[in-house]
Amino acid sequence: PQEICNDPRLFVDGISSHDLHQGQVGNCWFVAACSSLASRESLWQKVIPDWKEQEWNPEKPESYMGIFHFQFWRFGQWLDVVIDDRLPTLHNQLIYCHSNSKNEFWCALVEKAYAKLSGCYEALDGGNTADALVDFTGGVSEPIDLTEGDYIADEAKRNLLFERVLKVHNRGGLISCSIKATSAADMEARLACGLVKGHAYAVTDVRKVRLGHGLLSFFKSEKLDMIRMRNPWGEREWNGAWSDTSEEWQKVSKSEREKMGMTVEDDGEFWMTFEDFCKYFTDIIKCRLINTSYLSIHKTWEEAVLHGAWTRNSDPLKNRCGGCINHKDTFLQNPQVSHEAGDLLEPSFLAVWPPPGGYQCVVSQCCPADHPAVVSAQVELNRNYRMHTLQQKVASSIYINSRSVFLRTDLKEGRYVIIPTTFDPGHVGEFLLRVFTDVPSDCRELTLDEPPHTCWSGMCGYPQVVSQIHVLAAAGLKNQDSQGGADPYVIIKCEGQKVRSPVKKNTVSPEFDMKGLFYRKKPGQPIIVQIWNHNLISDEFLGQVVLTGDPSDQQSVHTLHLQDKGNRRSNDLSGTIAVRLLSSNILTDV
Repeated sequence: PQEICNDPRLFVDGISSHDLHQGQVGNCWFVAACSSLASRESLWQKVIPDWKEQEWNPEKPESYMGIFHFQFWRFGQWLDVVIDDRLPTLHNQLIYCHSNSKNEFWCALVEKAYAKLSGCYEALDGGNTADALVDFTGGVSEPIDLTEGDYIADEAKRNLLFERVLKVHNRGGLISCSIKATSAADMEARLACGLVKGHAYAVTDVRKVRLGHGLLSFFKSEKLDMIRMRNPWGEREWNGAWSDTSEEWQKVSKSEREKMGMTVEDDGEFWMTFEDFCKYFTDIIKCRLINTSYLSIHKTWEEAVLHGAWTRNSDPLKNRCGGCINHKDTFLQNPQVSHEAGDLLEPSFLAVWPPPGGYQCVVSQCCPADHPAVVSAQVELNRNYRMHTLQQKVASSIYINSRSVFLRTDLKEGRYVIIPTTFDPGHVGEFLLRVFTDVPSDCRELTLDEPPHTCWSGMCGYPQVVSQIHVLAAAGLKNQDSQGGADPYVIIKCEGQKVRSPVKKNTVSPEFDMKGLFYRKKPGQPIIVQIWNHNLISDEFLGQVVLTGDPSDQQSVHTLHLQDKGNRRSNDLSGTIAVRLLSSNILTDV
């Protein structure tokens, strides 16, 4: 720096998203992420720690050592990256990322540190903005395809998306967007509207803009959903409605324009209505900072973090790289992670990252087999061992050429198994799985295929049969209240163990769709399925059925009349129950 200018500084007049200009390497994705980072003081101070101590001190030139320290989040932890101050130049000008001010160097030094983390400057040529946003924050990136979602045609859906984008922005998250290029010739091609295809933009503001002047604007209360973006080139802006010099700005008062930071300069920053945004842009990336603090007025999430790996083994029961669901013989050989969902009020989030050394380092060269995804299946309420038969799939992310994948889904109360997977079998590598739910999820990897043999097995016995009981539904239950309804739930009992379903509210024909799994040491003992009605003081027995769980019974679904307990059994209790029973002498069949 001191060879480029006389008075080098880390920052000149603070830090701003306007500081950055892309250089000769094709890393608009990284520069766009830096622009977003610059607008969040708490975030950039994490990436540039002790920035005051790292600043040049003209009064103490002898204290300058030419060393700078940065931090980036990778694979679940903040990594320290230390660099020297030598920067690539041509004709005494920085050739990569540089600032408006010739003597400001924070962006060039952050870029060098990130290049070191990635291997070299060339590794930054073509990348994913979502990766940089996550590396700067430790957040969770959610990519949204605006074209596939048809947000331009569906106003209600578009309004909901705007509220979500606004919430992410207001709560300190980072956002980026782009227009998909469909061919090599499309890359960085400028459209008639001034936007550039195949080019990443930073979203620098999201707000509802009040239209009108004076008191009329308050009483009329008409607001427009708007979004502001910045081109990392520092030039070439949108030239349509609400561009810098458009007549639409006459609808907004001077005070409102000042509040928005509206300027008429070719600085690469511009406003658009959210409707126009959805019309022209094809992709938006929201990097959410998931709130896990209990001391917060906002929604708080429970986070579970697991490190896992896809590993190869010739033994099918030990192999952990089974590929996607198309490979039915090997899919369930992938890692399996069990978690529970309470009665959720909000969606759950799943995110998986292959780390540096896995898919991270070759992301620009990934073959289709490298594409990761997560699949979630609902399983028995008491499952503690790995699945060997595929059960009901409730959600799946897409297989995508990306370092991270994201899945948002609504889950009803129950137990689920998450399966992190690559597209093709046989690919090895590590991954990080983060699960966010609104109640504790008891998240853990299932490593055993069946109950283990112990020193007590000879004395106490070892399971001979495994039985899965799937209670589908009941019908015609006895009315329990004046409204003609009931609050039924199911209990499955077997050899001293039991599983209880959630309560179904106000119905005499409940759809239970719950499962229990039992490893049975005494196959001769019956399996009992009971239905109870939930009451405030004392629950009431509504009836039961008794099953043998014989492996030779191949009938898929049993519809049985409810009976009374013990010797009072009869068919005169009100209601029937539908159950599916699967039993096997091979414990790894279910």
